[in-house]
Amino acid sequence: MGSKTTVEGSLEAPTRHPLDWKSSQFYDRDDLYRELERVYDICHGCRRCVSLCHAFPTLFDLVDESETMEVDGVSHDDYMKVVDQCYLCDLCFLTKCPYVPPHEWNVDFPHLMLRAKAFKFKTQGARFRDRLLSSTDRVGRLAGIPVIVNFVNAVNRGKTTRRITQAVLGIDADAPLPAYHRQTFRRQYDGYKTEGIEAQAAAPTRGRVVLFSTCYGNYNEPEIAEDLLKVFEHNRIQVKVLKQESCCGMPKLELGDLESVEKLKQQNIATLARWVEAGWDIVTPVPSCTLMYKQELPLLFAGDEQVALVQQHCFDPFEYLSIRHKAGLLVTDFPAPLGKLAYHPACHQRVQRIGPKTKELLELAGAEVTVVERCSGHDGTYAVKREFRPHSVKIGRPAAKKIAQAGADYYTSDCPMAGHHLESILADGSHTTHPMRLLRIAYGIS
Repeated sequence: MGSKTTVEGSLEAPTRHPLDWKSSQFYDRDDLYRELERVYDICHGCRRCVSLCHAFPTLFDLVDESETMEVDGVSHDDYMKVVDQCYLCDLCFLTKCPYVPPHEWNVDFPHLMLRAKAFKFKTQGARFRDRLLSSTDRVGRLAGIPVIVNFVNAVNRGKTTRRITQAVLGIDADAPLPAYHRQTFRRQYDGYKTEGIEAQAAAPTRGRVVLFSTCYGNYNEPEIAEDLLKVFEHNRIQVKVLKQESCCGMPKLELGDLESVEKLKQQNIATLARWVEAGWDIVTPVPSCTLMYKQELPLLFAGDEQVALVQQHCFDPFEYLSIRHKAGLLVTDFPAPLGKLAYHPACHQRVQRIGPKTKELLELAGAEVTVVERCSGHDGTYAVKREFRPHSVKIGRPAAKKIAQAGADYYTSDCPMAGHHLESILADGSHTTHPMRLLRIAYGIS
C-alpha cells in the first residue's frame, strides 16, 4: 500500500469546529505557543494571505529577519505581534487558506488568534482605553445623556481636543469617530410594532422580524435602523423593535474578553429565543452583530439550544429581502433608480456565506454597481488605536483609490464604520451612504 499523500485543500466547504474555551488547555501557554508555531510555519510556507491584513506581513517579516529565516528563528516573545494585527475578519479562513478543516492540517487562523487574544486578556488584562472602546453600551448610554452628548460630539470633532484624546488615550486624532445621539433609535421607537400588515411566510423567513438595532444602530446612526424598519414595512414585513437589548459581544470578542461575551450572551439570547419561539425572525442592521449570532456564539456555546435556535432564525437584512424576492414577495417598483454605485462589501457580511445579496438588491433597484473587493482598513475595536493607524490606512488606501476611480453617484458599504474609515482616507469630502438608505431612496419612501 502506498503512503498517504497530502492534498491541496479548499476543495470542500470549510468546516468550523467549536471553541472549547472553558477548558484548561485552551489557556495553557505551552500548548498555545506550540499551536501558534505550527500554524505560523504553515503560513510561512504558503503566504497566500499576505495582502489581506497586516498580521501576515508582520509574521513574514519576523521570519525573514530571523537568523534561520524559518519560524524556529522567531522569538516566542514576538508571537503576539502577529496576534495584535489580526482583525478577526475571517477572510483568510473563507477565501484564501487551502488548509482549513476538513484538511488534515486543520488551520483556523482567526480562531487561533482569538485563542491567543483570550490568553493575553486572561494573563495580562487590557488597558483602560481598550476596555472603554469595547464597552459600547456603557459609552453609548453615557454619551447620549442630554448636554453630555453635545460635549462628546464637540470633542470628537475638534482638532485640538482630538490631539488631547490622542495623548491621553492613544485614540488617533485623524481616525473617524462616530457621532452620538440623544434621540437614540430605541427612544424613538420604544416597543414599536407594525400594525395592519398580515405576515406572509416564505421559508425559511416568516414575514415578521424582531429588529435588534445594535449599539451602533441605536446610539450612533439610528437612521440605519429606521431605514431598515421602513424598507421592511414597505415590503409587507412586520417589524417589532426590542424595548431592551445589550451589545452582541463582538467588541469584547475582538478584545479576547470571552467572559464578558458570555455575560452579554446571557442578557440577549433568552429574550431573542422567546421571540423566535413566538414565531418571529431576527434581523440586525450591522453585519458584525449578525455574524455573532450566526457563527461566533454558536461556536463558543456549542450545545446551547437557545443559541442554536437564535442562529437558525437570525438573518442579514439583505439576505432576508433576497429570500422574499425569490418567493415573489418583494416590491420591485423603484420610482427613483440609483445610478452608479461604488459598493464595498463588509468582511463580516461576506463570511456569512450568503452570497452578494446587497449587490443583487441594489442592482434590482436600478443601480450600476462597481464592487470594491478590498479591505477598508477598518479593524474593529482597534481602528482608533494610534499604534495601528498607519497599518490601517495603508491597508485601506487601495480600496479608497478604487472607490475614487469609480466615478459613482453614491459610495456605499454594508459596514458603516468601514465606510467612514474609507471617507477619512479619501479626504476629499466624499461620504458613504448605507445600502439600506439607498433602497429607501430607490423606493421613494419618505
